[in-house]
Amino acid sequence: MIAIKTADLTQNFREFADLVIGGENILISRPGNENLVVISEKEYNELDRMRQNALYLTKLDESLKQAKKGEVVKYTKKQMKAMETA
Repeated sequence: MIAIKTADLTQNFREFADLVIGGENILISRPGNENLVVISEKEYNELDRMRQNALYLTKLDESLKQAKKGEVVKYTKKQMKAMETA
């Protein structure tokens, strides 16, 4: 990861953009430790997919806990078919 100041980014944006596209992450330091990290869209999409998967797994775990406690709703096939057409 490369750490730069905001002024460096504005003066050399194309150079830093090329580095990010090449897989480098850039930390832009700002006053008060309100820093930013620039990553590629590809890396962002991978991180977002992992976040969504983690949320999904959490929901599955909660569903399994509910099922083990008997906190389930049961429907017959006829009821399920009726819900499809509703």
